Amino acid sequence: MTTEEALRFRVIAWWASGRTGIARSSSAPNAIHFTSPPAFGGLEGRWTPEDLLLCAVASCYTTTFRALADNSKLAYTDLQVEVESAIGKAGSGYTFGEVLIHAYLMIPREEERERAIRLLHKAKEKCLVSRALSVEQRFEPRVQVGEQRAELGQPLPVSDKEAYR
Repeated sequence: MTTEEALRFRVIAWWASGRTGIARSSSAPNAIHFTSPPAFGGLEGRWTPEDLLLCAVASCYTTTFRALADNSKLAYTDLQVEVESAIGKAGSGYTFGEVLIHAYLMIPREEERERAIRLLHKAKEKCLVSRALSVEQRFEPRVQVGEQRAELGQPLPVSDKEAYR
C-alpha cells in the first residue's frame, strides 16, 4: 500500500498536570482525559492507556462485525463486545496477559445461528487492532436468539457470565 492509498490516523497526547493528560484525535472533535491506573497513582474516574487499548480492540471488533454482517445481510438485534485483560510484572516491566474477547450476539432467528457464529469468528480474524497485538488472545463468541434489544449499559442475558473470569 502506498502512502497515498493508506488511511492515516493521528492522535496527540500531552501531559496536562499532576497525574493527568489529554489526548486528541484528528478524527474526533472531543479530547479525552487520561491518567495512569489508580494502582500506579493515577486518578479514579479517568480512562487509562490500558482501558484505551482494550476499548480499541472492542470497538474495532464491533465495527468489523457490523461491516461483515451488513455485507452478508445477517440480521441481528444486538451485539455486545466485552474485552478484558490483566497486567502483571514481567522481567522487562509490566505486560498484558491474555486478552479475552467475549462477543455476545443476539439474532432474531435460530436458523441463522451457524452463519452468525462464522461471521463472529471472521470478524475476529479481520479486526485490524486485534491483529496488531502480539499478546495472546482468546475469543469466546455467544449467540442468543431473540428480538429484544438490550438497553445501553445493560449486558445481554448470559448464563453464569462470572464463570468466564
